[in-house]
Amino acid sequence: QVQLVESGGGLVQPGGSLRLSCAASGRTFSSYAMGWFRQAPGKEREFVAAISWSGGATNYADSVKGRFTISRYNSKKMVYLQMNSLKTEDTAVYLCAATPFWPNGGSSLAGYDYWGQGTQVTVSS
Repeated sequence: QVQLVESGGGLVQPGGSLRLSCAASGRTFSSYAMGWFRQAPGKEREFVAAISWSGGATNYADSVKGRFTISRYNSKKMVYLQMNSLKTEDTAVYLCAATPFWPNGGSSLAGYDYWGQGTQVTVSS
């Protein structure tokens, strides 16, 4: 079992930055690949970024590539999403998720077993 709690969301102006955090509980955190997803009002949940068990592999959605960076610290059971050059279209609830596999490079939503409740990110002037 893995429990996930996100934090770090908020209101930011276009071009600004935020760092999201995801705290995990459970003894086997390093056995899970981790992903960040987002869901905007009226839209389907979509993949943002994923990181493998050791952090050696990462994958990003084209819409955030070059702007967002995912990282993890297994000793602290933490996953981060550094978001730079934010755009209004990045506004969404951001959720972290855990999977024991690497489903389609971490991008397959259906492959994740555990989800957090999400943190709201609003990009607006």
